[in-house]
Amino acid sequence: MKTWLLLFILLSGCAGTPSRPPADLASLFDDGAFAAPSGQVGAADLFTLSAPMRAHLDSPEFRKTLRDKGGARGLVAALYSKSDLKLDYDATVTRTAAQTYAERAGNCLSLVVMTAAFARELGMNVRFQSVETEETWSRSGSLYLVSSHVNISLAPRMAAPGGYGPGTDPLVIDFLPPPDAARLRTRELEEADIVALYMNNRAAEELLQGRTADAYWWARAAILQRPILVEAYNTLAVIYARSGHPARAEQVYRAILRKQPDSLVVMQNLEQALNANGKLAEAQALQRRIDRLYPAPPFHYFNQGMRAYQAGDFRRAKALFAREAARAPDNDEFHFWLGATHLQLGELNTAVEELALARETSTRAETRERYVAKLARLKSSVARPSGR
Repeated sequence: MKTWLLLFILLSGCAGTPSRPPADLASLFDDGAFAAPSGQVGAADLFTLSAPMRAHLDSPEFRKTLRDKGGARGLVAALYSKSDLKLDYDATVTRTAAQTYAERAGNCLSLVVMTAAFARELGMNVRFQSVETEETWSRSGSLYLVSSHVNISLAPRMAAPGGYGPGTDPLVIDFLPPPDAARLRTRELEEADIVALYMNNRAAEELLQGRTADAYWWARAAILQRPILVEAYNTLAVIYARSGHPARAEQVYRAILRKQPDSLVVMQNLEQALNANGKLAEAQALQRRIDRLYPAPPFHYFNQGMRAYQAGDFRRAKALFAREAARAPDNDEFHFWLGATHLQLGELNTAVEELALARETSTRAETRERYVAKLARLKSSVARPSGR
């Protein structure tokens, strides 16, 4: 599952009534700086089953699958088989359980939520888990995003409260398993964590669409839901920075840095805020610390490759893009530009291979469609003999 943590910036419905924040958090919020939310902000219906979902549960085909395969495995087979719902992975929008079912698409968090909603209706125990793996970085316009990973485990409900019971092995469902996922450590999450992650995702998505006021209220709600969720504070600070409140952004970044003093994400964000606030010497000192701790941060080789590409030095660009793709093989943007560089060098077959990898690793339906079109045109040019 991909939860979003916004990184450094490169330079209606019935509105809900915001709750009053606790005193220790109130200083971080500036409600008066933002318009009221354009729609309801909250997650009361996050796990609610719609009428079509209940009808699906009661269908003969669904019930037969449960009988044939057992509870947890039958549920997964019924929901995610190619012949049933035909769900599509799409990281663009985080949806509720009912929305994911209706759209037949969702990101990992949406799929976890929908699976949990069905499983609970069937009387299963549900556990949410954070997988301790390396963060995945991506980019959308001038915003950098960091993704963490969450999965879900299911088991029959036993007499012991909250337990799986003796001899009962839970079924772990991982929608985008990282390499060697089975050997990675996990940390159990509470439902409040999932709700807060949902709210933080919604804040990030609103910000990406330029709706900073709505983004603010979603980030605020995420913090109030789970005050220990550091990602939500960082999202709030980025919203302040994007909406012309750099002093507020600096305040929140400093608060996070006290909890995570070596966080690359927070240090880079704070460095930008310090520059925006005219604190140039402190910004330079912080940048030197970043350089010492992270001499080659994510996108380091990619950014160098883009400069080489724009300068027409395609061989150097190819080497740099390949280096970045090797350490982040699931980033579609790296494969796309590596393919583009091979194309510039006349290496058409390798360009086709890289564009195919870009399509396979993309987590956005719209982007995958663009890659499919580019790949079709490129394959056509490879198949067509030159006119010599």
